[in-house]
Amino acid sequence: MKTFTQTLIKTLLLATIAVSASASAMQKIAVVDVQAVLQSLPQTQAIVASINNEFKAQFEEVQNLQKDGEFNVEKLRRDGATMSEAQKKELETKIMDIRAQLQQKATPLQQEVQRRQNEEQTKLLGLIKQAIDAISAAEDYDLVLNAGAATFVKPEFNISQKVIDRVSQAN
Repeated sequence: MKTFTQTLIKTLLLATIAVSASASAMQKIAVVDVQAVLQSLPQTQAIVASINNEFKAQFEEVQNLQKDGEFNVEKLRRDGATMSEAQKKELETKIMDIRAQLQQKATPLQQEVQRRQNEEQTKLLGLIKQAIDAISAAEDYDLVLNAGAATFVKPEFNISQKVIDRVSQAN
């Protein structure tokens, strides 16, 4: 009885393996590198240019503050030995004020730029998802994985370029 049970279990296990192997052989699988697609899209470069243009004045203001701060630090380092204590103190106070202004302007600017980038990236990811869905339906894929989830993939199973082409045309 014990031998019969073991034989039955082994037979069922082999049958299960055979069925799952044949079922997976029938599935059509593809991969897509979403990050590479996102970076390759012409819309991504357009978004970067748009955001840089949108915040151009603030970027210039922060850069000017940085230059002023660097100039004053260099001036203090270079001429500090020949300055009076009052002049040094005044220049140090000016440097500290510039640093405070930089902190006050740069951090919120950085956060706002990051927020805008995330908004635009979310829109592009939606377009990428739509393209993947459309390609999957058209080419009858059962499963599409992110390329990072696969250790090795034959190039013919990578649909990243098809996704790039489709999203690029969606201007």
